[in-house]
Amino acid sequence: MVTHPRAPLGARPLRAVNAPIALEVQVDGREHPLSVRRSDWPHPRPVAEIQDRWRIDDEWWREQPISRLYHLVRLANDQLLTIYQDLLTHAWFEQRG
Repeated sequence: MVTHPRAPLGARPLRAVNAPIALEVQVDGREHPLSVRRSDWPHPRPVAEIQDRWRIDDEWWREQPISRLYHLVRLANDQLLTIYQDLLTHAWFEQRG
């Protein structure tokens, strides 16, 4: 017989997995990222290299289509980040996961 785990049964609130994180990104004249700052970082971190760049346009038939320009960047501290600019709102995010 299994003992009762004392955990309540029923529905639990849902949370997003790998939700994008809002960023502040400084760009050059060609819209390439120069530095990246997350809210939990005390200072912006310079971008040392853009390793890849690609665009995704999807769900164009919906009320809120997806249009994003992604960058795989290596920061000056060798950290790799996948970041994107939402081309409809112009906001920047880090894609995790």
